[in-house]
Amino acid sequence: MRTLFNAEMAVLAEDLVAMARHVESAITKASEAILTGNLELAQTVIADDEALDELEHQVDERCVLLIAQQQPVGLDLRTIISALRISASLERMGDLAEHIAKDVRRSYPESAIPDSHREIIEGMCKAATEAAGEIIRLLETRDLNVAAAIVEDDDTLDALHEQAYKSLIDGTYTGSAQNTLDIALLARYFERFGDHAVGISRRIVYLVTGDHSGSDAKI
Repeated sequence: MRTLFNAEMAVLAEDLVAMARHVESAITKASEAILTGNLELAQTVIADDEALDELEHQVDERCVLLIAQQQPVGLDLRTIISALRISASLERMGDLAEHIAKDVRRSYPESAIPDSHREIIEGMCKAATEAAGEIIRLLETRDLNVAAAIVEDDDTLDALHEQAYKSLIDGTYTGSAQNTLDIALLARYFERFGDHAVGISRRIVYLVTGDHSGSDAKI
């Protein structure tokens, strides 16, 4: 029975990595689409989100079956519960990438990013994409240095989010109402993407160290 349990746990870990790879692909494509106005790429992100939803469903079902059939305790139980929460965060990150792609579709053939805010959005695209790649490495290696890097990326996203909002109300901004809405929403999508990445990193830190302080923060 233990051999079967270990095999199921290994598949669970593989499913989470598969979800993380999907998220990395989604945010990379959504970032390129929002910066270039590439409608075809945006449509790909939107269409592919259903596959991520299905992966989350598979992870959730596997976790429920493991709990019901194996009655795990201790670290095994914490790992399964963490997998449920991580899968939910990954699914939400995919949704946020989809929201960004939908903004490309809504504004096409115009750009959703005014020139005044291109540098800010470029910075957010870079930080979010880096965080997504680091989540894959963290799930594969449980390297706490990678967890720390994710937090740094989130700090960058938070700072850029604040900069974007302040620039809209500083008295010099002259964009349209639609531009204002686009920037506010895009900045929020990227900021929340980073929050979910931090939630995942803290969940892994908890599993590695047993320190649960802040493990639920930003989830």
